[in-house]
Amino acid sequence: MQKQSERLGLSYINPLDIGPWGMYLQQVDRVTPYLGELSRWVETLKHPKKTLIVDVPIELDNGTIEHFEGYRVQHNLSRGPGKGGIRYHQDVTLAEVMALSGWMSIKNAAMNLPFGGAKGGIRVNPKLLSNSEIERMTRRFTSEIHNIIGPTRDIPAPDVNTNEQIMAWMMDTYSVNQGQTSTGVVTGKPISLGGSVGRNEATGRGLFTVGAEAAKKINLDLINARIIVQGFGNVGRTAAKLFNDIGSKIIAVMDHTATIYNSNGIDIAALGKHVDQEGGIKGFSGAEEILSIEFWSLNCDIAIPAALESQITQHNANDIKAKLVIEGANGPTTPEADDIMQSNNILVVPDVLANAGGVTVSYFEWVQDFNSYFWDERDINERLVQLMQKAFSDIWEVSVQKKTSLRTAAFIIGCSRILQARQLRGLYPH
Repeated sequence: MQKQSERLGLSYINPLDIGPWGMYLQQVDRVTPYLGELSRWVETLKHPKKTLIVDVPIELDNGTIEHFEGYRVQHNLSRGPGKGGIRYHQDVTLAEVMALSGWMSIKNAAMNLPFGGAKGGIRVNPKLLSNSEIERMTRRFTSEIHNIIGPTRDIPAPDVNTNEQIMAWMMDTYSVNQGQTSTGVVTGKPISLGGSVGRNEATGRGLFTVGAEAAKKINLDLINARIIVQGFGNVGRTAAKLFNDIGSKIIAVMDHTATIYNSNGIDIAALGKHVDQEGGIKGFSGAEEILSIEFWSLNCDIAIPAALESQITQHNANDIKAKLVIEGANGPTTPEADDIMQSNNILVVPDVLANAGGVTVSYFEWVQDFNSYFWDERDINERLVQLMQKAFSDIWEVSVQKKTSLRTAAFIIGCSRILQARQLRGLYPH
């Protein structure tokens, strides 16, 4: 029987959409048979609660007026205020932001954080703008979305090409419009403005934590384990350092400038200094440059995709030699690739668990801002590790019980918590 929403043309489902939103919808469809009576509410997960598209006009340094398109999507707020990053990228689309907000809903629920999912972005190449132009764009964008964000409504954070300075501008712009300082409106701020210690390394540390737990489950010794890392930004760099510190060998790294390889292991500290100076890994003397097409087929134990969406697909999944894939990026693996790796006995630790360290420490920052009482870095890291290990244990147990992948198990837990909240709250008006 045709659904009412489909008859009215209101469904967001498009079978031709194979992009991020289509991936998210397929993942929801795959988990639906495990939701029991809660499946009655599953369409809730396929319809973002609020979608805002804004025009962001600014005056460039040369005096011309330029317009940028900005987005903020609140996917689901049943369990608490929206939480999710802001990205600046030339390929940002509404469909991508919708998918990212959906994954944030699942991630926050799977971690049992008191947040719903949200995400935002501006379609812009920030490398083409001056620092003052980025500030003007950030402040105008913040004023445009001002009415739907707030410490108890929707809390942005850094994402691709955004950082603590951009969060400081967002906080200041929101505070000026409110007439009072409101530190809790964003997380990932500078420490001097109410940010939290440990936030910058949190996503990579969380990835390392669950990666180590997963390695134990498959009896993979991390000492001398051979690891390849796609992306050497905040997440990939921190994770590479932490694995390297315990004796793993990072044999290959890929970023937007090059792909490099050293069978004896790359000096991660030296590579970090090179990236700080040159803006990318290209030209690093401690490794040889190889073709990017060779990256996923390298002989390794662990692969860490920590760049952008849809990097592991049906076209390269069979090339992967790793025993363990730990997703640092959001949506790096397509559903078809998931199936291929599962059939090849490759354990995939999904993004909604593996990269949840960032939002977990963002939660700590939000709590600290409300209380005006701040924890030290040891407390932050201990609490992060504890929550990440607990979430991994719960997801692993469901995976074993239901005989599913870790991704499906994470979605079972996340979707169940969201839909239980939706069912208990009911619909208004009735």
